[in-house]
Amino acid sequence: MPYPRLLLAALALLTLPAARAEVTLGAFADQGDIGTVSKPGLLTYDAAAGTYTVSAAGANMWFKEDDMHFVWKRTSGNLSIAADIAFPGASKQGHRKACLMLRQNLDPDSPYVDVARHGDGLTSLQFRQVVGGPTMEIQSNVASPTRVRLDKIGGVVYLSVAGPDGVLRPSGASIRLPFGDPFYVGLAVSAHDDTAFETAIFSRVVIGTASADAAKPQPQLHVITLPSGDRRVTDQP
Repeated sequence: MPYPRLLLAALALLTLPAARAEVTLGAFADQGDIGTVSKPGLLTYDAAAGTYTVSAAGANMWFKEDDMHFVWKRTSGNLSIAADIAFPGASKQGHRKACLMLRQNLDPDSPYVDVARHGDGLTSLQFRQVVGGPTMEIQSNVASPTRVRLDKIGGVVYLSVAGPDGVLRPSGASIRLPFGDPFYVGLAVSAHDDTAFETAIFSRVVIGTASADAAKPQPQLHVITLPSGDRRVTDQP
């Protein structure tokens, strides 16, 4: 009789693992939390609007390790990543961070460089040059830029920022940080308070060819050293 065979076939289908829901990540390949977070991070990608809404906990992205949510893809060679970054809603945490990031690996203490847009408007080129080393920064002279971009050319990463006119210009901030291929490029968010859960919106995200203009000297800009050992770009010598 055919019934036992049909029953066995139905049972076999029931024992198959359920298919994973497919999540669209736009220009990126995967996402996940790095370091210690009290709550898993979230990503919503709106293909029609071209926006990535990233939410995360995490105590900080600083010192010797990072606690954050990272949306990424593996890549190699020279490239650029640019985006508009905004924080929806108010927050008590002025140092919540939303970043465009290049990262050697997904370990919490990995070498990396990013442009970090803080909740209070401070925008910096942040970097960790060696595994487990300290994080340092070069502060931009443009607060709350409308758009930011990183250009990786050889072993140097350059920061460009846009003021109210929306035009990206070299910021005068750069750092030599040679990455071995492959490395990771993506979007990162940290709440700067692991009991909180902060959200940032990245729009007009473009990963493309590095611009040679980013490496041109900017004689009107100067970098000064702060007492902390970090640096700041100014318009005056």
